[in-house]
Amino acid sequence: MSHNYHDLIHLFNHTFLRPYNTELVLGGDEPVYLPADEQHPHHRIIFARGYFASALHEIAHWCIAGQERRLIEDYGYWYLPDGRNKDQQAAFEQVEIKPQAVEWLLAASCGFRFQVSCDNLSGDHEPDRVGFTRKVRAQVLRYLSDRMPERVGLLSDVLRQHYGVVPLRAEDFPEPEVAV
Repeated sequence: MSHNYHDLIHLFNHTFLRPYNTELVLGGDEPVYLPADEQHPHHRIIFARGYFASALHEIAHWCIAGQERRLIEDYGYWYLPDGRNKDQQAAFEQVEIKPQAVEWLLAASCGFRFQVSCDNLSGDHEPDRVGFTRKVRAQVLRYLSDRMPERVGLLSDVLRQHYGVVPLRAEDFPEPEVAV
């Protein structure tokens, strides 16, 4: 199955540009969310380098950001770049559980492979990828059993229809394998 970011841009913009004044835009090296301003009439989710996964991740942040946060650049979220120590990495992972759970749901809705991002290649310790994946998976299962955020459910339906993916089930989100 082909996953072209142009399709994702079209599907997102067709679904959300009018009701939320928000568009998905291909960007350069760094992703960013920019609210509408004098030069740009639409809020913009800008994803990096044409990567499908980057677009899904940035969309995930938008899907869970509240109305007030969507008026602030990058939603006003804390972000400490690569090179975090153990405590900083733990804080990063805590705030990334829900966005990465949404990203996994959207990826599954496209039939696209998902991997958590610990995003700390030059930190002073090795992140627990399996442990983090378990936390993200637990949030995915809560969303499936309780209820997905409204925009997540809407986009999941649009993506599943486009990619021919059946409704999502818990079995679609396997336990991470422990490296031996």
